[in-house]
Amino acid sequence: MNVPLVSAMAFSGGDWVIYLLLACSIVAVAVIIERGITLYREKKTLQKLANVLASSAADITTVEKAAQDGDGAALRIARAAFTAGRGRGEIDEILSEAADRERPGLEKRLLVLGTLGNNAPFIGLLGTVLGVIKAFHDLAITSAGPEVVMSGLSQALVATATGLFVAIPCVVAFNFFQKQTKDLLTEADILCRSALRRAA
Repeated sequence: MNVPLVSAMAFSGGDWVIYLLLACSIVAVAVIIERGITLYREKKTLQKLANVLASSAADITTVEKAAQDGDGAALRIARAAFTAGRGRGEIDEILSEAADRERPGLEKRLLVLGTLGNNAPFIGLLGTVLGVIKAFHDLAITSAGPEVVMSGLSQALVATATGLFVAIPCVVAFNFFQKQTKDLLTEADILCRSALRRAA
């Protein structure tokens, strides 16, 4: 083990950890915006198909035509269902497989939010520990009083606060987008089954 390197890192303080967390927050915001836009478009596409199905004049041919017009997870699930056989067991299997194929795309980059939400507090805690080590090290090599430690501790705790500040929105966004994804796939399944019942 390279002891001088470890010591240098331990006595460096936690300032660099705060910059790392700020970089993580930028990544998190980018993922949240991208996922928000994607799921908004998916919901809008699904709503258009639902509106067609809700029309009393629409038959299964009209609904199938609407499913062919455009792109999106819900439309791809609908196309898979409409081109399948009409047997109950076969439809269940087709819808399940289609939803499983679309889920990874809808949950894309959520791993980033989950990872940051789980680990940002620990990264912040690392910054605090390093800051505390530096504060006591500075006290040991100077003749200053306890105010040096107090000042160092207050600065070190900023890292923990920053870690929590990054983690909380990530966890909230992660749970929200997972719920939205589940709701979208459920609504697409219900919509397809409703359309197929109309054709029966």
